[in-house]
Amino acid sequence: MVAETTPDELREKLADDDIAVVDIRDPSSYTSGHIPGSENLPAATLGPEVFDREWPAEVVVSCYVGKSSKQVASVLDSNVDADVSSLRGGFDAWDGAVEDGTESEGEADLGPSAPF
Repeated sequence: MVAETTPDELREKLADDDIAVVDIRDPSSYTSGHIPGSENLPAATLGPEVFDREWPAEVVVSCYVGKSSKQVASVLDSNVDADVSSLRGGFDAWDGAVEDGTESEGEADLGPSAPF
């Protein structure tokens, strides 16, 4: 079973530089609003090349309501050297700060690939 991180726990952990938030929602939802510092990696575009990336010590996967993030978190947890969890309740439960817009230029575009 995949571990879950509550929105309150994530808010506290965001002060730590050794955490990544992976937002697997579609790009337009991400652009409309996302957890500050999160990276948009839509679930439909995730493929095996994701496993080869360097990951921080902890990864929290966020989706819309906390269901599909559990599946992606489980796959990541089995394939990367990090503590991986799913955001309980997804972005809908997030009551912290929100950024809008797209991710910074220069971040890796993983491109379309086989979905999990």
